[in-house]
Order: sequence, then C-alpha cells, then structure tokens
Amino acid sequence: PGCSVAQVPVAEGKSVQQTVEILTRKLELLGAEKQGTFCVDCETYHTAASTIGSQGQTGKLMYVMHNSEYPLSCFALFENGPCLIADANFDILMVKLKGFFQNAKANKIESRGTRYQYCDFLVKVGTVTMGPSARGISVEVEYCPCVIANDCWNLLMEFMQSFMGNHTPGIPSVFGTKHDSIYSPADTMVQYMELFNKIRKQQQVPVAGIR
Repeated sequence: PGCSVAQVPVAEGKSVQQTVEILTRKLELLGAEKQGTFCVDCETYHTAASTIGSQGQTGKLMYVMHNSEYPLSCFALFENGPCLIADANFDILMVKLKGFFQNAKANKIESRGTRYQYCDFLVKVGTVTMGPSARGISVEVEYCPCVIANDCWNLLMEFMQSFMGNHTPGIPSVFGTKHDSIYSPADTMVQYMELFNKIRKQQQVPVAGIR
C-alpha cells in the first residue's frame, strides 16, 4: 500500500499534545474510527572506532528500527543505503556485534500514538519523543488497496489536505525512486528514518539570543 509519513509543525501557541488533539479531532469529525495504537522506534548505532582503521574512513551510522505494524520484523537501515528486513532476533545480534557497532543510546527516538481507519485509509498520528520530552508530531497516511505507490499519490494528497490543510507534504522521495514498482514496508521505514533525522537536527539548532 502507498504510504506517506510527514512531520506536522506544532500549532502556534499550542503544545505538541494540543496539536495532536486538534489533528485527531479533525479526523474524528471526518468519520475516522480509532483502531488501537502504534509505535515506531529507532536506535542509532555508529561504527566502533576500532573497526574504522587508519585509512581515514568515516564511521557509518546504522539505524535499527521497529514498527508495531510489523511485530515480527526488525529493520536495519543505513543512511542513503539499503534497508535490511530481519526477524526480531536481530536486536540480540546487535548486542553481540558491539565490537563493531556501538549504540548511541542518547539518540533513541520514537513515535507513538493512535491508529485511525477511514474508508480505505489508515492514519497514524504520533508524538515523536527523544528521552523524556516530546519533540514533534508525525502523521502516517496509508492507502490500503493500492500496491503501486505512484498510482495513489493524488488520492493520498487529496485526503491529507482534508485534515492537514496547508501542512500537507509533497510527494515522498521514496515514491520517486519506486516508479512503477511495488511499495514495501521498508519504504515506510525509510520515510520514518528521514523524519526522525530531521527532528534530531532541529533539536541541534542553537536558540537565537542564548550566548
């Protein structure tokens, strides 16, 4: 199924939680029904210094992700690189590989929230948290009947406009690379990885006026 994952900015004068409530209220007014909860999490691993060697290579980042929609799978993604879909035991393997990949624990980030069903659309509105604090809002919209992503983009966009208004995102970059091939869960995880990295970078921007 074609799927879009986007960040929604926090409404002016509102908190993350209040903005999430505004979005979910709009969905409920459209007639969307709650269908449980969801969670997508992401841990960052970096190449251990001992494995980089003396050739001046830079360490690589690897993201190990889980999605409650696919409880038996674990996703390992490299930035700009392949996405490996493994079974849930992959986490145990990562512990054994700690001589090669080290977990940057402070970078763990997740999105958690409510799933909504509206006709053929599945919508997940999540609060993105790093550590104890809410850092942003994610909205995932999936058009369930369609397997060729590009065929359903116009439908997705039209539906997203009905509750996201001028915060409706542009076409995801994974759609551009798919052309007429079949959309897969890995494509959704790549979108979450990009969203999480964007939110991480936003946190690193120093606040103006603070010396």
